Amino acid sequence: MIHKKHTLLIVLALMATTAIQAGKYHNFKVSTYIRAQDVARMEDDKFLKSTWETVSTQVDLDKIYLETHRDAFTVPEKTLTKVKKFFLAKGLEVGGGITFTRSEPTDFETYSYAREDERQQVKRISEFTAKHFDDFILDDFFFIDLKNDDEIAAKGSKSWTEYRLRLMADAGRELVVNPAKAVNPKVRVIIKYPNWYDHFHGLGFNLEEEPTYFDGLWTGTETRDPASAQHLQNYLSYNIVRYFDNIAPGRNYGGWVDAGGIHMSMDRYAEQLHLTMLSKTPEIILWNYMQLAEVKIAPTMRAPWQSEGGNSFRYDEMVAPYIKDGKTITPTTMARFANKTLHQTDLLIGQLGKPIGLASYKPYHSSGEDFLQNYLGMIGLPMDMYPEWLDTRQQILLTQQAAKDPQIVEKIKRQLRKGGDVIITTGLLKAIKDDLAEVVELYCGDLKAIVNDFGRSGKAEREFIIPQVKYFTNDAWEVVSAGRPLTGGVSGYPILLRDTYSKGILFVLTIPDDFGNLYDFPAPALNIIRSVMSKDVGAYIEGPSKVALFPYDNKTMVVENFNDHAVSLRVVVNAKVKTLRNLLTGEQLSPAQVPYSRWRFVGYTENQTVFDLQLPAHSYVGLGY
Repeated sequence: MIHKKHTLLIVLALMATTAIQAGKYHNFKVSTYIRAQDVARMEDDKFLKSTWETVSTQVDLDKIYLETHRDAFTVPEKTLTKVKKFFLAKGLEVGGGITFTRSEPTDFETYSYAREDERQQVKRISEFTAKHFDDFILDDFFFIDLKNDDEIAAKGSKSWTEYRLRLMADAGRELVVNPAKAVNPKVRVIIKYPNWYDHFHGLGFNLEEEPTYFDGLWTGTETRDPASAQHLQNYLSYNIVRYFDNIAPGRNYGGWVDAGGIHMSMDRYAEQLHLTMLSKTPEIILWNYMQLAEVKIAPTMRAPWQSEGGNSFRYDEMVAPYIKDGKTITPTTMARFANKTLHQTDLLIGQLGKPIGLASYKPYHSSGEDFLQNYLGMIGLPMDMYPEWLDTRQQILLTQQAAKDPQIVEKIKRQLRKGGDVIITTGLLKAIKDDLAEVVELYCGDLKAIVNDFGRSGKAEREFIIPQVKYFTNDAWEVVSAGRPLTGGVSGYPILLRDTYSKGILFVLTIPDDFGNLYDFPAPALNIIRSVMSKDVGAYIEGPSKVALFPYDNKTMVVENFNDHAVSLRVVVNAKVKTLRNLLTGEQLSPAQVPYSRWRFVGYTENQTVFDLQLPAHSYVGLGY
C-alpha cells in the first residue's frame, strides 16, 4: 500500500487539527452566499444571530455574499445595510449577488431582454447592487429561456442560438456592467457560469464575448447525483474550472458547490469540494448559507464503505464533538462536512503546481458528444479543455465539438506534419469523414456492434453498443479491439485505431453509444489507452475505471478512486525515477520490478518507472517524484 493506515490517520488528524485551530486556509478562501429572501429574513435579529451561530461554529468562512435580488424580489435597502454591517463586524469580507430570475418555480423563468420595461428593471437592480458593494456575482441565471411573442418577433430570421448569444452579450454590457460602473467605478462585476457548459450557447451564455468585459468569472462545480436530470460526472467538478481558466486566465475566481448529492453520502458532497480545489481555484462558495445552517447530518450520509477504514473522507471524525474557542461543539449540519474536507484539502493544495493534462480543443459555442471529456476523466485520462487550438502540445484530443471549426482538418494536418499526435473520437470522424479522407480514409456510419470481449485486453462484465469503424487493411492498425466474442469469435471492431500521416500519428478512439459504457472497458484496455495518451502528462495510471489522475507541472499528481470499493493500481512515470513520495506523510514508495516489452503500445519500456499502490473506496493520494 502507498501508506500505512494508522500512520496516515495520525498525521492527518494532527495536521487537520492545527489548521482548524488557525481558523483560516492557507491556499484559498472559503465563502458562502445568502439568497435575497433569506437576507430579508435577517431583519429579524433572532434569525440573523441564531443562523450565524450555527454556521460559524461549524465552518470557517472568509467571505459572505449578500444577494440583493431574486425572483422579482429586491431586498429593502435598510435591511441590506443592516445585514452587511453585521457580517463586517464578524470580520468577514462582504460582497453582493444578483439572480436575474422572475420565477424559479416556473422552470427558472428569466427576464425578457426584448421587453424594455424588463431591461430597465435589470439595469436598476445592477445599479442598486453596485451602490452597496465593491464586487458582486451574478448567480448563474444570466441567460434567457423565454420564447414569448416579443422574443419571437425580435429573433426574426436568426436561429435561437444566434439571437440569444447576441442579445445576452449586449445585455451584459449595456444593462449590468456599464450601469454598475457608472454608479461605482471601482465595482468588480463577476458572472457565474453553471455546470452545463456544453449547452451554454443555446440559451445565450456567450463564453467568447462576456469574459472580455465582465471583471471575472465564477464556476459552477456542482455534480450532485449523476442519476439526476443533468447526469454530470464527478470529474466535471475539476474539469469545468480548468476549461474556464483557459478561457479567462487569471480571472476565473472560484468554484461553487451546493448540497446536491449529499443524500447519496457525505463522500459525494466532500468529493465535489475537494475536486473543485484540486483545480487550484482561489476561492470556493458553499451554496448556500441556509443549507449550511439547516441541512442536518443524518446517519444515512454514512456510506457502507466507511466501515472498511482508511478512507480520505471520514464520516465518524466529521461528526465527532470538537473544541472551538474553548467550547465543545457537537456537529449538526453539513457545514461541518465542508469545514473538515476543505481544511484537509488545504494541506495538499500548496504542494501542487499548475494543473496539466491532455489538451482537448472545444471551440466556442460548439456541441457534440456533450460532456464527453468528463467521462474520459473518469477513466483516468486527465483532461485540459481549451477554446482555441494549441500548437504547443505533443498530443491533442478532438471530439465532435471540434467540427465547429471549418479549418479543423488543416489544423489536424499541421499537428501531424510537425510529428505530433491527434486523437479523434468516432463522433468527430462521422462529422468530418469526407474532409478527413485527405489524412486517412475511414468510414464510421450508422452500423453498430455489440461487444464485451477485448481479447488479450480483457473482458467487460456487460455487453454494450459501439459504432463500427471501417478502414483499409495495412493502412490503419488496431491497437485495442473488441467483439462478441473477440477471442475465438468471428468478428471484431476497433476500439483504438492508429494511422500515420507525415511525421505524426492519428488515433481514433471509439466511443460507445452510451458514454457510461466507457466505465465497462476492462482495465488492460484502459491501460493501453492511457499509455498512448500520456505524452504531455509525464505519467499515467493502470487499473479499473472510475479512478482519475490529476497531474501538475511540478512532478506531482493526485490519484483519486471514485469506486465504492478499494482498488489496486499502478502509477507509471514516463521517466526513470528512484521513488514516489506521499505528499502528506512523506513516505517513499519504491519501484515495482517489471519486465520490459519489445512490443509497441504494450507493456513498459526501459525509460519508465512503475509503482504499485492501493486506494480505499472514495479516497485519494497526493504523490510526487
